[in-house]
Amino acid sequence: MLWACLYFPELPLDAARPQECARDTAAALIDGPLRNPRVVQVNRAARAAGIRSGQSLAAARALQADLPAWRRDGEAERHLLTALADTAYRFSNEVSLAPPRALLVEVGASLTLFGGWVALERRLREDFDGWALDYRLVAAPVAAGARVLAASQDGIALMSKPQLINALSDIFVSNCGLGNKTSSSLASMGLYKLGQLFALPRAELSRRIGPAALLHLDRMRGLVPEALAAYQPATRYQRRIEFDYRIDRIEALLFPLQRMLRDLGRFLVARDGGVQSFDLVLEHEQQATTRITVGLLEAQRDVAILLELARTRLERIALVAPVQALDVIAENLPTLRPLHEDLFATASPGTMEWPVLIERLRARLGDEAIFRSVEVADHRPGRAWRTCPIGRDSVRQAPSSPDPSSSRRDASLTCNGVQACPPRPSWLLRRAIPLRPAPSNILAGPERIESGWWDGDDQRHDYYVVQTREGQRAWAYVASGETGNWMLQGWFA
Repeated sequence: MLWACLYFPELPLDAARPQECARDTAAALIDGPLRNPRVVQVNRAARAAGIRSGQSLAAARALQADLPAWRRDGEAERHLLTALADTAYRFSNEVSLAPPRALLVEVGASLTLFGGWVALERRLREDFDGWALDYRLVAAPVAAGARVLAASQDGIALMSKPQLINALSDIFVSNCGLGNKTSSSLASMGLYKLGQLFALPRAELSRRIGPAALLHLDRMRGLVPEALAAYQPATRYQRRIEFDYRIDRIEALLFPLQRMLRDLGRFLVARDGGVQSFDLVLEHEQQATTRITVGLLEAQRDVAILLELARTRLERIALVAPVQALDVIAENLPTLRPLHEDLFATASPGTMEWPVLIERLRARLGDEAIFRSVEVADHRPGRAWRTCPIGRDSVRQAPSSPDPSSSRRDASLTCNGVQACPPRPSWLLRRAIPLRPAPSNILAGPERIESGWWDGDDQRHDYYVVQTREGQRAWAYVASGETGNWMLQGWFA
C-alpha cells in the first residue's frame, strides 16, 4: 500500500477567514473566554510581526493594532476538510479524514492508472493548488508515518518501510503527535528525535511514556496495523452561509453564491456526476424563507452555467425582507451524461449548445414561457399541433437543419399539372383570422380539407397558397364552393 498524506497547516484559520480577506494579510485565530480570548493559531505574516500562539488577543494587538482575528469554528473546519476529501476522492476510493488538518489517500492502487507517483503527484497538486491553501504532500507505505512526515516535510515519497523508518528517525519528538506533556518529559531526558526512541528497549520506553504513546510509535513504523474510517461522499449537498449584516440587494448575494456553487462544482466532480436541480433558500429575519428552485433540463456541473442560471432567477424576484442567511441545497444528483459532439462538427466555436440556450431562456423568461410544438393526428390545421413543456428528451438533440426540399414544398409543386405534395406553411396560426384585403394572386390550390363531423367542429374548407398585396406568401382558405371571405391560416417563410 502507498498512502498519500495531504497536510493543511493553517486549515482552522483558513476555515474561519472571510472570503474578502487576503491570505497574505496577518491574521489570527482565537478561542477561549469572550472577555479574554487567546490566540490559538497565526499565519506566516502574523508570525513575522512577532505574534505567537498562546498570547492574549490584547497582547497580539499591541504588536499589530489592526490584526484581524476570528473565533475558531469547528463546523466550518469539518466542512472544509470534507470538501477537500471530495477532491481527493477523484484519485482513490480509499480516503480517510485525519482531523483537524490532514487527509489520507491510499494511492497504491492508482499508480498504474495515473502513470506512476510522479504523474499522480502532479495531478494531485494541480487540483489542490486550485484551493489556494497552504499544504504539504508526502507519500509513505504506512498511513500514520505519512501523517507524521507531512507535519514537517513536503514533496517526499518513500516506497518501503526501511526508507520510512530512516526518515522518521530525523523527526523531532515534538512534531510526531505524542502530546506536549510526553514530548516535554522526553526532552527533559535528552530524547529529542524519534531515532533515539526507536533505539530504546521497549519495556523501558513503555514504562516511561505509557502504552498509548508506545502504540503510536509502533503505528507510524507499521509494526501495528491501524484501522482507518473510510470516507464516503455525501448523497446530497447542503451549504449555509450566515451573514454578519443584513443584505437587501440581490447583487450582494452573488459573491457568496459564487463561492457556494464553486464548492458544489467540486462536490459534483468528486462524485463524477451532475446536478439536475438545486434550491436557493433565502432566510429572512421574522419572515418566511424564500425558496427558489433552479431546475435544469440536463444534468450540469459547469459552475459558470449554474451561477448564470441562479443569478438570472434571483434577478426575477423581489426581496420581501433583508436576507440574513443563504442556503444552497442539491438533492437531485444524477449521473452526468455529456452531450456527444460530431467528429466533423460544422458549428462555429462561439455557438451556444442547444440545451444551454434553452436553460438560459427558461431562467430569464420563466419555465412556462418556453415550450415545444408536437404534431397531432388531425386533418384540421388548427388542431394538427399543440404545445407541451420542454422535457429532457427534447433537448438531447439540437434542432435539425432545414430540409432543402422543404422550400420546394412551400411553393406549388406540380408534375404534369398534378400537385405532388400539399404545401404547408412554416408558421401556422393557432386560430384563423380574416385576411384583408383579399389576396392579389393565387399560387396553388385548392386543397379541400373536410373533417370534424364527429366532435361538433365540422370544417369544410378549400385551402390556397396566395400572395398578398404586400408580396407575402400565405396559406388561406375560403368555405367550400365560395370565392370570398378569405381566412388566413399561416405564413410561408
